[in-house]
Amino acid sequence: MDALLKGLPLDYLAACDFQKTGKTWQAILPAASLVRAAERLLAADYFVEDISALDCVEGYVVTYHFAHFHKPGRVALRVIAPHDAPSVPSIAGIFQGAEWHERETRDFHGVVFQGNPNFIPLLIDPDMADCFPLRKDPKSRARMRDILEAGEVVHCGPGFGLMTPDAPAEAQASSQSEAAAGDKATA
Repeated sequence: MDALLKGLPLDYLAACDFQKTGKTWQAILPAASLVRAAERLLAADYFVEDISALDCVEGYVVTYHFAHFHKPGRVALRVIAPHDAPSVPSIAGIFQGAEWHERETRDFHGVVFQGNPNFIPLLIDPDMADCFPLRKDPKSRARMRDILEAGEVVHCGPGFGLMTPDAPAEAQASSQSEAAAGDKATA
């Protein structure tokens, strides 16, 4: 997986215990790397299984599960979308089946998938389209590192400590929001 994602900006890459987690690799990457990572997985004969989100202290952890057509190995790509403007790029142009999963994730969490070609409510009544039943009260949110298995770390980007036990999630989330704001200002 390290070779497959080589050259892409990554925040975190870890090998996982398949028996314990149901996946062999997980990567946390900036939203700007998602489409290129999905293109590489498609070229390597992976398919998207599902897309979901977790409402954590750090933001919405949008998770994409991929599996391979011909060999064992399940991969999770994760992107953290901030609570104040949860948005990530759509991969429906790469994996057509992602459209349905993106719409479902938007229905339940309010995450916007920029570029989804059919972004109308899927399971929620259109009259209730701004009611997101899986959003949590801020006091009920858990830290990402307390929910997700860290795995065996292969790469951890500079300043990325969300999966380490000694980094306070609130400080990491605010530094990520500041970095994202700086990225938007330079774009």
